Amino acid sequence: MSISFRLTAAVLLLSATSAFAADAVKLQMYYPIAVGGKVSKTVEGLVADFEKQHPDISIQPVYTGDYATTVTKALTAFRGGNAPQIAVIGDIEAYSLIDAGAILPISDFASDQAGKQWIDGFYPAFLRKIDGKVWGIPFQRSTLVMYWNKQAFEKAGLNGDTPPASWQQVVDFGQKLVVRDGNQVKQWGIEIPSTPNGYWMFQGMAATNGGRVDNGKGTAVSFNTPANVEALQWMTDLGQKYNLSPQGAINWSTTPQDFIDGKTAMMVTTTGNLATVRENAKFPFGVAMLPEKTGRGSPTGGGNLYLFKNTTPEQQKAAVTFIQWLSAPEQAARWSIATGYVASSPAAWDTVAMKEYVAKVPQALVAREQLKYSQPELSTYNSVQIQELLNHAVEAAVTKGKTPEDALEGAQKQADRLLKRYQ
Repeated sequence: MSISFRLTAAVLLLSATSAFAADAVKLQMYYPIAVGGKVSKTVEGLVADFEKQHPDISIQPVYTGDYATTVTKALTAFRGGNAPQIAVIGDIEAYSLIDAGAILPISDFASDQAGKQWIDGFYPAFLRKIDGKVWGIPFQRSTLVMYWNKQAFEKAGLNGDTPPASWQQVVDFGQKLVVRDGNQVKQWGIEIPSTPNGYWMFQGMAATNGGRVDNGKGTAVSFNTPANVEALQWMTDLGQKYNLSPQGAINWSTTPQDFIDGKTAMMVTTTGNLATVRENAKFPFGVAMLPEKTGRGSPTGGGNLYLFKNTTPEQQKAAVTFIQWLSAPEQAARWSIATGYVASSPAAWDTVAMKEYVAKVPQALVAREQLKYSQPELSTYNSVQIQELLNHAVEAAVTKGKTPEDALEGAQKQADRLLKRYQ
């Protein structure tokens, strides 16, 4: 073969490859994290692997901050005619996204036998069906769990392998776990965050008291029931009455670091913080289901993969291909191991990687086992406003601005007004 022929062939191959790359379907994905850090590296690693397997599809992750910021940015972009094709947005935003006409039902693109098997393969607790359709595919999903410092338990004369199983035990254990140096508290018994997303913590406590906060249809809430008032009263009493928790509002973002630093012996937070605690805690710790008053319970949480409207047929096909790949067992297991979020399907837990992981980190199994007791996270039309009403009610109660009963009553009345048009 002559040198000139080989050069010509190489040029033709390079031209064909360049043309193919130029013709790749380009997709943008909004993702609810800040730029940088381990999670973004995991996202970028997954995207890179997908693009190697699908060179005809290009994915651009756009990091958009927290969930609330992400849904606001996505809807603003949609209304401006510049929406992403894919976004990871909170499961709770489904009604609002549908009401805005912003998303397409994923189940419409998975109507054949293989598609139905794919959707049916997820844990039912993570699937929210609206009008008989599935609008979001579970990916970054979670539940609330309790973490406890086994070393702190032993120092307090408690069994390090036995977490509190009930509200009363939380109080009994917590009072023994508080460590004071004069008037200064060196270690609190427990921290349950109450701001900025106190509604989720509150729903967790209400769930363990047999309470629910909405009607499951997006059209009505039930904040001020006796069971829910009792739950908020208990959250308030941990600091104000029993002195085993910081008084006033407890911040969501600082609670995991307080636990890692030994400033609190127990905390309630998302299973999505498992990787952070595991990598940074210098002491043995455990993870348990939420302590109960009348029974087990926890709200699900986290984000789904949504497909936005105003996309071309080619983009829709490519987006569904990516969503199916990203939510497949191997990738779901990889994501769970890297972050602590719950792998979204039983098949993911059956992968070799996941089995090896839980053998080393059995704490990861708690969130999965709690799914059988879980209820969907608060989700309604006008979701952002409704959540804020409940957030303000929780904060007003724990800061003694209002009694739990008055705070929830006020939130209920305002929510009723906001949701009246949907009833």
